[in-house]
Amino acid sequence: MKRDRIEEIAELLDKRGKLTLEQLDGFFPNVSQMTLRRDLLQLEQDGRIIRIRGGAMSVKEVRKVSGEAYTKKTAIHADEKLAIAQKAAALVDSNTSLFIDGGTTALALAKELPDMNIHVFTNGLAVAIELSQKKNMHVTMLGGQVMKDNLSTASPVAKAYFDAMNFELAIISATAFTPENGFSCGAQIEADLLRQARKKAKSMYMMLDSSKIGKIMPYTFAHIEDIDVLITDENFPADLKELFTQKNIVVM
Repeated sequence: MKRDRIEEIAELLDKRGKLTLEQLDGFFPNVSQMTLRRDLLQLEQDGRIIRIRGGAMSVKEVRKVSGEAYTKKTAIHADEKLAIAQKAAALVDSNTSLFIDGGTTALALAKELPDMNIHVFTNGLAVAIELSQKKNMHVTMLGGQVMKDNLSTASPVAKAYFDAMNFELAIISATAFTPENGFSCGAQIEADLLRQARKKAKSMYMMLDSSKIGKIMPYTFAHIEDIDVLITDENFPADLKELFTQKNIVVM
């Protein structure tokens, strides 16, 4: 019975692309929201859907806008990304202007941000789509070359974009981190853009799940001393937390 219901939910999502919990209630009036949430969790663990704020999207629908590689990344360390995103969302106040990058942790943040009056600049296609569904947000998408692996844009003239923008806060995620090499990513054009965002913002918050520690990517865009707050998960090593704390960086 449970498996039949889960299959029916999956088929509905494949047909419609996206459903809210309220819409699912209409299809399954005799099933509690808690049970439906568990069904969605099971489908996400099976790699068939991606949960979003207030509902879920079919993986097939996500692939229309994000591609295979990005879709797979959203499911990796999803619990850690969600925990980090919830912490980061709690730090954003109404009437703030901020920059968010285009990574999958940033997409988790976009889902968790409440619908409030803020202005968000982003180079993430999926991030911009998610935020644009919120009525009170003002979303500006940065132009440039589309990097298909992480569905974000970057441009050799990134500095020109940022010269015309004003934002107080940059919330950025990294692909890799070591104390010696700092926060790094896989493309020079992306590193240049993130470096410009870091310089433009008054404060910089770094989202980093513990799986990225000890990894090195070719291009460093920030070092420990460049950030103000580190937002991570419960598996982050205690000795590294102490290193950040010694440099007067808030660790969450």
